[in-house]
Amino acid sequence: MKRYLVILLLACLALPVFAGAQKETAAAGNDAWVPTKPISLVVPYAAGGGTDLLARTIEKIWPKYSPQPIQVVSKPGGGGVTGSVFVATSAPDGYTMCMGYGSGCDMSMPILQKLEYDPFKAMDPLVLINVHPVMVGVLSTSEFKTLADIADWSKKNNKPVTFASSTANGTVDLVLQAFAKKTGFNATILQTDGTAQSVSLLLGNQVMACGAHPTDIFSHVKSGAVRGIGIAAEQRDSSQPDVPTFKEQGIDFAADGSIKGIGVPKNMPDNIKKYYEATFKKVCDDPEFIRIVTKELGQPVTYMNTADFTAYFRKAADGYKVLIEGLGLAYYQQKK
Repeated sequence: MKRYLVILLLACLALPVFAGAQKETAAAGNDAWVPTKPISLVVPYAAGGGTDLLARTIEKIWPKYSPQPIQVVSKPGGGGVTGSVFVATSAPDGYTMCMGYGSGCDMSMPILQKLEYDPFKAMDPLVLINVHPVMVGVLSTSEFKTLADIADWSKKNNKPVTFASSTANGTVDLVLQAFAKKTGFNATILQTDGTAQSVSLLLGNQVMACGAHPTDIFSHVKSGAVRGIGIAAEQRDSSQPDVPTFKEQGIDFAADGSIKGIGVPKNMPDNIKKYYEATFKKVCDDPEFIRIVTKELGQPVTYMNTADFTAYFRKAADGYKVLIEGLGLAYYQQKK
């Protein structure tokens, strides 16, 4: 009898331990996951740019839908590679993510130069927030009203049209090069250290046109100082619906622009990914978020879930490969 009671007592004492072990196992499996500490959203580009402003809007709206805040962490450098590598080498525990996954360092740089950083091997796509197309803008006083006006002026006067562009062989610069090649006119493209500087060159009347993302010249369009004359995308941008696409103007060209997705370290558990997939969807559907992003930042909201974003990412990367090879700029095309 005493032996039976001892066994029963030991069994009762073991129940909490067993239950705890079961709970921990379930938490590591497919059960619902919720963050228990603040989340870092790493922006691999300079503060004040389109990616940073979008991240800070997410930071503002996030507390409505999550018990823990998202905190924007700026890690610029290396054209976006520095911050991206930081995220890629972080623990896949759900507390470090990359904002702007799919931008230049992920799309064009691996083709323009041989890198150790491989965006597909380094991180996993989580969700897409939006895509910033490339727009050609001119001063509102310019004689150029359409893209054809630019090409015709160059051919008629046998002179190059001067453009301002951000980063050499970046998204904007590649589009401007393709525009000139497609329409057969001469262009002199001045690469700058960033979009703010290239827009300043346009506003100072030091160049005839400027390539930029709509968000970068949104305030100047609203003020009437700048006029957008062409969007290099399949469809018009929702933030500036009056600006026609290249294709609408007879130029058979479109590019995916700058992709603003969320990337996470490899091997992140599926239950953590599902939590973020659902939470980012709530943020992107939030009326205040939509208002700020579209009306104040001049950006569209084009949410995609993990599966759709992954497929889109690969298709866009293939498109950039074709674009860069068509311009003869791929590193493996260069003479050694």
